[in-house]
Amino acid sequence: MSQSSSGKADMKLFWACFIALVATSFVFGVRANTIGMLQDSFNLSESQKGAINGAGMWPFALSIIFFSFIIDRIGYKTVALFAIVCHVVSLVLTLRASGFQDFYWSTLLVAVANGTVESFINPVVATIFSKNKSKWLNILHAGWPAGLALGALFCAVLPDTKLFFNAVWQFRFALCFIPVVLYALLILPRTFPVNERVAAGVSYRDMLKEVGAVGFFIIGSLVYFAVMQMMGHEASLRDSLIVGSVLGVAAGAYTHSMGNWLFIVVLITIGPLATTELGTDGWMPELLKLSGPNFPNFATWIFVYVSVIMTVLRFYAGPIIHKFSPIGLLVISAAIAITGLILLSNATGWAILAAASVYALGKTFLWSTTLGLTSEQFPKGGALTLNGVSAVGVLFLGVLGSPYIGYKQDLDIDKRLSATEHSALHAQVKGEAKPGIFGSAPTLDQEKIKALPAAQTQELETVQAASKRSVFITIALLPGFMLACYLGLFAYFRSKGGYKPVDLAASH
Repeated sequence: MSQSSSGKADMKLFWACFIALVATSFVFGVRANTIGMLQDSFNLSESQKGAINGAGMWPFALSIIFFSFIIDRIGYKTVALFAIVCHVVSLVLTLRASGFQDFYWSTLLVAVANGTVESFINPVVATIFSKNKSKWLNILHAGWPAGLALGALFCAVLPDTKLFFNAVWQFRFALCFIPVVLYALLILPRTFPVNERVAAGVSYRDMLKEVGAVGFFIIGSLVYFAVMQMMGHEASLRDSLIVGSVLGVAAGAYTHSMGNWLFIVVLITIGPLATTELGTDGWMPELLKLSGPNFPNFATWIFVYVSVIMTVLRFYAGPIIHKFSPIGLLVISAAIAITGLILLSNATGWAILAAASVYALGKTFLWSTTLGLTSEQFPKGGALTLNGVSAVGVLFLGVLGSPYIGYKQDLDIDKRLSATEHSALHAQVKGEAKPGIFGSAPTLDQEKIKALPAAQTQELETVQAASKRSVFITIALLPGFMLACYLGLFAYFRSKGGYKPVDLAASH
């Protein structure tokens, strides 16, 4: 383990990992609060915005999966250096972008960099704090909302600043170099630990057994979708199931394991969890921008507010986890998240602040506590199980979750505008249907919208506001499913005498 001569954990390494995570979410926060500006500048549809958001997600997962298989062989520092290079190159490409395709591919490379960061920081922190994983993984992942808040804060405080650039969006993405350079300087001098699994002598095959045939079936099916999207091809459900089945059978034959059933349950819940948290984060400024009070950049400030709540609460996760246990905290969090999303779907004006507070409280511990539970229950899986959970969550979100949110918006706004009282307006702003993963989606032509007189602009914004808020109800179904699963796990652990972490050192 990476420790000082006094036997204490290497806190400098921990903070290097923390800032690396801040850098990944800073980019996410800037993009979430700039995507509307990109839509206006490049006439993007809601589905194209969803595709860009999706490209910021699923390559993240592919890089996590890839490095999880080899990270113990090539070393954590090599992976960290690769992440730094990808971040720098992707940001340069973003600044040079001139349309949808350019933004799509530069966002994809940013996601590779972000996933690479995630692939090393989680197992590193789980290793250096092997006796208190849930607490320190929650603290580590306070870096995610901290970066979101900082990125959004710059967008709110400097809404029209270009400085030395031709456009505001270029200045915003240029700011992303600040945390990237900072984490690079912190990472370079550090010495990284040997993973807990490797130190305990658990074999590579035993690591794969934790995932097993079912786990690799799930991962393989989602990876196929992601790769097909990356290549610009349409992925069919049948083909994805075939690919997943082949990989699952091969993994089962090699490991003689269907996978740890508890790990499979975690995999099934992480996709809805990722969409509940990250999907909502990515869309929140857009979904709320027409429903708030007459306050400058209100939706962006709500984004900052929610992120600050998450940052503060995650730093104090230790006592909360001790009181409720990781699985108890997941049950409580899912129930509160459902309530918050329902409130957001109905809130307008300053009432959004109260609804967002409930939503923030609900989602704060979901992702980080799931990682804590994974590291404590499946230590034999090493980096693979810990990063595999993140990968499946992000794959689900990038391939299905975020594009579906955009697709539902396109369908809903078209349906509302097609109503008799808005049919004339619909005829004026209707655009060409554009293809997407869920089929052809109706669109609104942004150039036609800009040419509308004030009265019709107000009519359109009123319809759009109600349409965008309705998406929160769709999202709320996901934590409902999670809650049912968590209650089942809570009952299981209770029948075993309560939640207890698996001690890998004691069993080897």
